[in-house]
Amino acid sequence: MTLPMLALAVAPGLAIAIYIYWRDKYEREPLGLLIKCFLLGASTILPAIIIEGVAISFLGLGDSVFGIFITAFIYIGLTEEALKYWVLTRYAFKKPDFNEPFDGIVYSVIIGLGFATLENIFYVYEYGAEVGFIRMFTAVPMHAAFGVLMGYYVGMAKFQGIGLSGPLKIKGLGFAVLFHGAYDFFLMQKELPFLALLNVVVIFYAIRLSRKAIKAHLDVSPFKGGHGAS
Repeated sequence: MTLPMLALAVAPGLAIAIYIYWRDKYEREPLGLLIKCFLLGASTILPAIIIEGVAISFLGLGDSVFGIFITAFIYIGLTEEALKYWVLTRYAFKKPDFNEPFDGIVYSVIIGLGFATLENIFYVYEYGAEVGFIRMFTAVPMHAAFGVLMGYYVGMAKFQGIGLSGPLKIKGLGFAVLFHGAYDFFLMQKELPFLALLNVVVIFYAIRLSRKAIKAHLDVSPFKGGHGAS
């Protein structure tokens, strides 16, 4: 892979990561911890490939609309989001630096971008710059949006009563799987070509919800009105 091609593959994830870091304006997370989350997110690519490959090979339901639905929502959407969720809740969630609701969004997005960036490198290497350019405005931002939706609820969960923590975290995973599955389903199914247009709606709505989630958590930051980012 040439350097320009690598830059094309990496740039979208890096740009969104910088944006999220910049939005965390009241109490920024340590760069070292964010880099670890990014790399852990990237590392989930391998188990995702294995699980998805086995599921599709041995449990696949063909190219019918129902088969594509199961593939998109369960074999791909649930697998990938569950792996990111595992890193978020088993690693980042326990860190002392996770000390405000917005941190759930920050860590979740960075984990998702680790996954999306490595995946993007594979796609650009195999299919070329044209695919990389398209994914710059579709797949990579959507992985970030899945991360925002998951992290919004996981961030809430850490600072709610213990009875609410579990259901809120699962709700975050559920929203990420729902949007991931819908995005992949409309892209993958071929029997009803007009449904592909609904992907525009999915992308628009996911980004709109993400912007609202980011604003909501920033508005309730306990560090708001303090001395700025550390």
